[in-house]
Amino acid sequence: MDEENPGNTLYVNNLYEKITHDDLMQALRCMFQRYGTILDIIARKTYKLRGQAWVVFARPEDAQAAKEQLDGFPFMNKPIRIAFAKTKSDAVARQDGSYDEKKVEERKKIRRDAWEAKVQAALQKEQEAVGGRAPGAKKEQASNPRCTILVENIPKEANEGMLLLVFQRFAGLKEVRMGSGSKAETAHVEYDNEEGASAAVAGLQGFKLATDKPMKLTIIENAS
Repeated sequence: MDEENPGNTLYVNNLYEKITHDDLMQALRCMFQRYGTILDIIARKTYKLRGQAWVVFARPEDAQAAKEQLDGFPFMNKPIRIAFAKTKSDAVARQDGSYDEKKVEERKKIRRDAWEAKVQAALQKEQEAVGGRAPGAKKEQASNPRCTILVENIPKEANEGMLLLVFQRFAGLKEVRMGSGSKAETAHVEYDNEEGASAAVAGLQGFKLATDKPMKLTIIENAS
């Protein structure tokens, strides 16, 4: 969203948070589709954006009708709050021809750079707390078995570069493999030695990748 909202997009908040993303999307569509054609529904999985969604209608008058009828509606015993979004959605921009892919990519890059800066700052703070020493960096352990760590609770916005930034502090990092599909919030991190992998688990267990959701690390594989 990067232009003024012509009235097609509704911002919905105070939504019930203890519901799966799929169930929330289905519930929102059922509630709002009676008022007109819906171009898009956006509800993020990240902790900071839980309880919020954006509903994009094809026509502003349909969005107005939905707002008038559903503002305060008790969804899962919580009254939802609805307002017009401040900016135009990408779905509307594509429809009216004002969509600028270059600007969208620039906006994504700005968010990605800010995300990586937050991760770097968190790592720097943690390293200063242990006296500037990188855990697991005592000596080479190339003769030890390789170890793979399963990393869970990864934010949707995270990418391979961010995880490399986090895990490279521990000696012996070989590879980061991001999950996909139903496993998009997981990754496998491989070390060439057991000491480095164990240090990574000890040092990063519960680490928060610029969100309030702690990562869960488990050593799942030992292979020579």
